[in-house]
Amino acid sequence: MKLYVGIDVSSTDLYTCIMDQEGNTCAQFKVDNHLLGATFLRDQILLWANKLQPSEILIGMEATSVYSWHPAMFFHQQEELKSWNVKVFTINPKLIRKFKEAYTDLDKTDGIDAWIIADRLRFGRLKVTAVMQEQFIALQRLTRMRYHLVHQLTREKQYFLQHLFYKCSSFTQEVDSSVFGHAILELLLESFSLDEISQMDVQQLADFLRQKGRNRFADPECIAKSIQKAARSSYRLSKCVEDSIDLLLGLSIQSIRSLQAQIKELDKAITRHLEGIPNTLQTIPGIGPVYAAGILAEIGQIERFDNQAALAKYAGLTWSKHQSGRFQAEETSLIRSGNRYLRYYLVEAANSVQRHDASFRTYYRKKYEEVPKHQHKRALVLTARKLVRVIDALLRNGQIYTPRKGEDR
Repeated sequence: MKLYVGIDVSSTDLYTCIMDQEGNTCAQFKVDNHLLGATFLRDQILLWANKLQPSEILIGMEATSVYSWHPAMFFHQQEELKSWNVKVFTINPKLIRKFKEAYTDLDKTDGIDAWIIADRLRFGRLKVTAVMQEQFIALQRLTRMRYHLVHQLTREKQYFLQHLFYKCSSFTQEVDSSVFGHAILELLLESFSLDEISQMDVQQLADFLRQKGRNRFADPECIAKSIQKAARSSYRLSKCVEDSIDLLLGLSIQSIRSLQAQIKELDKAITRHLEGIPNTLQTIPGIGPVYAAGILAEIGQIERFDNQAALAKYAGLTWSKHQSGRFQAEETSLIRSGNRYLRYYLVEAANSVQRHDASFRTYYRKKYEEVPKHQHKRALVLTARKLVRVIDALLRNGQIYTPRKGEDR
């Protein structure tokens, strides 16, 4: 006999349904989603376990990001429950939603959802969710924050380029230097007008670039001339609009530098934390501590996955199938589910690996040349899929990376 506990989790409450082997509701109640509430819920589970003497207890809840994390960890770690052979499941909300569609006469209420989760546990055919070890969870917090900051930095740079076009519309066409370099940003912070830049002595401008660029420009005079050329050929703004754009550029530069500094600090923390997690991912050319940490943080224990195909599906690196009779679609899209953080780090790592490893570069070029459109994106995703197979083997066997000559499959 088994005992089923369905928990509908929200930020404030845990709606609970305790169900027996026959589908009878033993108890339904609500507790607060905090330590005291979870402790009371644990005691209620123990009460019914002592009454019914089940062979095991299955506890299930929807995977609702941060809200379900604490309850799942709490019930997984409770010593009082381990003697009852407790298994904790965090279930994809889509499975619960589809299962509920079979019940046509049910309303949408939290109590009903807890009952549906308990009944879904009773139905079976669910994989036990392996709770990740704390070292992976701590690393995951760092790498996901980095993911967030990198995307925020990308958006901020896009805003900056828009403001720069207002300020100097010909800048990116004429100046052969990164607009995000220290010297160029310092020049824009000075809020010179285009006429002031145009009339400035070339040597004076070159000295400014040389000083702010810490002598990293190969030919600062050439850069200075191109900046003046861009200033002369750009549209002019009224004083009112120009002042606003100068303010926005200054604020945007501050944001960019702040985000870059935060990412740098996170990279240091990630590198330090990774030293305590044995792995061989960094033996793959092109994978450094940040990419290795991002991948490991999302995978956790490799034993959570049956094989490399299951890992690829978890990352969202598998393709939907479109087949009917003898028809087989030639162009299909990636599945829309999957762990976006793991997919991001795998794709970024694949792009780096194909630049450093000959076998991956050959594979990337082969896939790039197979199609006339979406070449880079398609080749990169396929290269990431190939990388999944390698990563799975390294983590599962604890071996180091050894490239195979002529491997192109």
